[in-house]
Amino acid sequence: MTKASDKLNKPRKGRKSTPRRRADDVAPAEGTARFYYKGNRQKQLRAFVYTVKLGTLTRAAEALYLSQPSVSLQLQALERELGTRLLERSRRRINLTDAGEALYELARPLVEGWEALDRDFQAKVKGLQSGRLTIAAGTSTIQYLLPDLVRRYREQYPAVQLQLANVTGKDGMALLRADQADFAVGSMLDVPNDIAWAPVYHYDPMLITPPDHPLAAKESIRLEDLSPYGLILPPQRLSTYRMVDLVFQQRQVPYQVAIEVGGWDVIKEYVAMGLGISIVTGICITEADRARLAVRNLRQYFPQRAYGVVMRKGKFLSAEARAFIDLIRPGLLTHRDYDESGHSER
Repeated sequence: MTKASDKLNKPRKGRKSTPRRRADDVAPAEGTARFYYKGNRQKQLRAFVYTVKLGTLTRAAEALYLSQPSVSLQLQALERELGTRLLERSRRRINLTDAGEALYELARPLVEGWEALDRDFQAKVKGLQSGRLTIAAGTSTIQYLLPDLVRRYREQYPAVQLQLANVTGKDGMALLRADQADFAVGSMLDVPNDIAWAPVYHYDPMLITPPDHPLAAKESIRLEDLSPYGLILPPQRLSTYRMVDLVFQQRQVPYQVAIEVGGWDVIKEYVAMGLGISIVTGICITEADRARLAVRNLRQYFPQRAYGVVMRKGKFLSAEARAFIDLIRPGLLTHRDYDESGHSER
């Protein structure tokens, strides 16, 4: 005897069994090249940006709380729809094609904007009541330039968690490119293609000596006058050392470095002790320093140093970041140069 349930499950004669289509499957229209995986471009771009930023599908999947196959399907759908290869997959890392590089520069600020929408909306409606801001800066910038700006920012936005990342040079660039810092404040000699640089403050180069030093009594100082005396300079990896070396080399003037040491305060202390002379940036000279050191302007030989805002081109700036930059100079970001994409030098 045949059970009724078997009859119900048995396919009818003359009709083929067709798998039922799920509600979230989207069939591509005939004659088009569009292939949507779950029909969501935002998810595709988010998967693409996270994969590029983190370097592997595994890390992107973890950050997005998705399975690795889901991320892979999003990427494949995006490549099929755009009709071009965006990523070159290898065992260790995923690399961008030229087309992928172009899309990444366009998609990254969009994804960042989507993810910050709720927070920025609340900031617009209620003011900056919370949030986080990370600024990369060198020691001299943190010590001499930022204190007043930080004080004013804290007075206006006490609920914002502010982090000052004390880094220099390449480390600061790495933080910007990895989105671990909103922007940087400092000085730059060479500006990479993917970085926007807006100088604000300018400082003259200063010769500092003990008050009783022979150079302190000279009416005018030539570069050659510095040759007999040992210089106290920051380490060679820093831009100040490179700038001093470049000027002496270009003018073919010999010089000698007596001490390499980090930190303007340490350098000034060693000079005051009579251990050598130094060429420093005016940003670090205080009224107290002028009372214990002889300070002479050397702008005729060495270039001014400019300090300002450094950011990655195309970076979506949060409301917290924009508020701090407005304290540095109101309207600094009204021009759109910072928003242009640039070839990444990751």
